[in-house]
Amino acid sequence: MTHPILELQAADTMADQLRHRRENLPEREQLRATKNALVRWNEARMVTRKRVEELGATIEQAERDSRGIDQHLERLNEQMRTIIAPREAEALQHEIATLKQRRSELDDLELAALEEQSRADDELAGLLEQEGELTEAYMAADKEATSAEADIDGELTRISARLEALRAGVDKKVLRRYDRLREQHLIAAATLSGSRCDGCHLDLSAAEVDTVKDHAAKGGLSDCPQCGRLLAV
Repeated sequence: MTHPILELQAADTMADQLRHRRENLPEREQLRATKNALVRWNEARMVTRKRVEELGATIEQAERDSRGIDQHLERLNEQMRTIIAPREAEALQHEIATLKQRRSELDDLELAALEEQSRADDELAGLLEQEGELTEAYMAADKEATSAEADIDGELTRISARLEALRAGVDKKVLRRYDRLREQHLIAAATLSGSRCDGCHLDLSAAEVDTVKDHAAKGGLSDCPQCGRLLAV
């Protein structure tokens, strides 16, 4: 007849295995992967959209500055028609040349920004096309992970009820010892198989086996002299 403590250990071991499975579900790993993909996509989308907006602002500013220069050039050219003094004419010509150079630089800046904005717009459009697929993959993975976790949670609930019944059938003193050992070892109670403890898998000497059997003569339990686990004989 199996000792009650071994039945309790078997149920606890099954619960431990289920919890380990729950934490390491392949469905959960797939969920993390799809979530990370969605996060990376969102970051890329935000960066690209921000760059499109920055380039748009650069283009608008360049156009405003260019209009201001054009207006200024128009006024200077009108002044040139009324100036007679060579020195004043030379100063105006220098200012006009400087403004034209700045106007040319603004044109180059605007052209470069327009080209980059076009590329960024295409990149953003490509990213937005991926949104549906990535979202669907994440939602599908979430559904599968939730279902797998629910199955395990159901098993854990059933085992929890069995554990409660099993613990009620174990001597309280033995149960306290078992709980303390469980804090150190997942396997707190094992059997003596021949001369080997199934908990630590070490062989006991003939004298140790005799001592264990003597201690277990009444209640069927002793302690492993090697690892200290409860040993059912």
